[in-house]
Amino acid sequence: MCAVNRFERTLVTSALPYANGYIHLGHIAGAYLPADIYVRYKRLRGEKVLYIGGSDEHGVPITLSALKEGVAPRDIVDRYHESNTEAFARLGISYDLYGRTSWALHYDTTQDFFRRLDAGGFIHQQEMELWYSERSDRFLPDRYVKGTCPRCGYEDANGDECENCGAQYTANELVEPRANIPGDSSKPILRKSKHWFLDLPAFQERLKEWLDSHTEWRTNVRGIAYGWVNELRPRCITRDTDWGVPIPLDEPGTKGKRIYVWFDAPIGYVSNTRQWSIDAAGDDHLYGDWWKDPGTRLIHFIGKDNVPFHAIIFPAMLMGQGDYILPDNVVGNEYLNVFNRQTGKAEKGSKSRGNMISVRWALDHFEPDVLRYYLCAIAPEAKDASFDWDDFMNRYNGELCDVVGNFVHRSLTMIQKNFEAAVPAPGTFDAEDETMLWIIPSQVDAIAEALENFRFRQAIERFIDLGRKANVYFDAKQPWVTRKTDRERTATTLFVCCQVVKALCHSMAPFLPDGARKLAAILGLEIPVGGPAGGRDWWSEASVRFEPGWPLQSPQVLFPKLDPDRIAELAELHARGEAS
Repeated sequence: MCAVNRFERTLVTSALPYANGYIHLGHIAGAYLPADIYVRYKRLRGEKVLYIGGSDEHGVPITLSALKEGVAPRDIVDRYHESNTEAFARLGISYDLYGRTSWALHYDTTQDFFRRLDAGGFIHQQEMELWYSERSDRFLPDRYVKGTCPRCGYEDANGDECENCGAQYTANELVEPRANIPGDSSKPILRKSKHWFLDLPAFQERLKEWLDSHTEWRTNVRGIAYGWVNELRPRCITRDTDWGVPIPLDEPGTKGKRIYVWFDAPIGYVSNTRQWSIDAAGDDHLYGDWWKDPGTRLIHFIGKDNVPFHAIIFPAMLMGQGDYILPDNVVGNEYLNVFNRQTGKAEKGSKSRGNMISVRWALDHFEPDVLRYYLCAIAPEAKDASFDWDDFMNRYNGELCDVVGNFVHRSLTMIQKNFEAAVPAPGTFDAEDETMLWIIPSQVDAIAEALENFRFRQAIERFIDLGRKANVYFDAKQPWVTRKTDRERTATTLFVCCQVVKALCHSMAPFLPDGARKLAAILGLEIPVGGPAGGRDWWSEASVRFEPGWPLQSPQVLFPKLDPDRIAELAELHARGEAS
């Protein structure tokens, strides 16, 4: 059984994706699908849950893209915000609000965070040496400069991190730096510039105490967080750019500078909650129930590259506000790589390789549940996983279609043909019937236990396992044989099968919302797939039995199989870089 939730409400966030490109399947597997599954499950339990996300619309990559295209940064963020909002909706990512960090309300919230940290003595100024292009007459923040990685020697490393080895560093640590601006690849010089720093060491002891209280977190998250907390140093929170949230200070030195994106982006969770509270209730103060009341459980879903920001930096910023809650869990996933058929090896997805699979492209070729199933089944929870076209087809066809879909279809087809499309009245249950009826609530509880503990791969494995156990029962009882000789035995078998089908319908809803809607319509159920449950625990009703005589609609194929030839064609398009 699952532990009792001691919180009054749950606030769930997913990392804000950069509005600088199309979201791809790696993003979905890392931060968005697990969050959506968890939120849908919580809603089915009748709990009060809010799911907040949005686009991260500031930062150097956006201004760099604008320079390359000869457009304004606003044109870039508008394009990708609209596209990614649509992609999330098509995939069934059920945000309560998907907002933007370019909204005026976000600017107001970010500046308030800055002021309160400044008033608390947690922000100070200092001069620092930064790369400066004499040719372009500008400082070169982060992605505006490239060079050789000081850690691994990769020659095309960015100014703040290396795509090859994942190392993070300051730009002036780069070896052989060069400007990374359209028309300018000159060698920069170091020049002093005044900036504002967040005093992270001031929060060190509180951060350690907080981390020590969460031994239940995933090992990868705790490892990264402790690695950072033990070596904290002040972190620059401003940049030389004209795109972003203005520094809320009326003093010399602020011209041509903005608050750095890593500082303002996580505040987007707060500002978008504020926007939701205004939209939902016309009350700009309602968000405080979600961010300042200890009765709220805050959970972040992220990729592991975002662990330092969500397990160290943003919590420090929240501590500095004085009245905000801290995350109760930071659920960090590893990376989803791409299996290369030519080399037989997994490789990291990247724009330069052209091997990423965008969500919009994938949804042009597959139903959402097809993608949701596979990405959950291979979720990179404890180690990196790989998208493999052959494995994708084999897992979906062999598990979801052959195990769950096939059981549902043959059970309901036999009922329609032999019992007038209604749940049959059972006779006396034998030991096998009793065992199968006992398995149903036990397996549903096991799925819930895995979901409560953020083990999504295990949860969907247990869902499939319920289908496997049901198929074993069905085959052992052979209703296609007994219907000719023993109608009561057949009725009893199919009555039991109906109870399994009902449980499968309820328990697939968090993972496969479209399939759950279709099956619920066939079964005559009104399960609130993805929406508020009004305090009713629909999940527990998975184990409430159908009564004999309950009418059923004609069955349909819930999960059509993938065609091998079509998969081969799409795999070839992907290999040619046409899936991004």
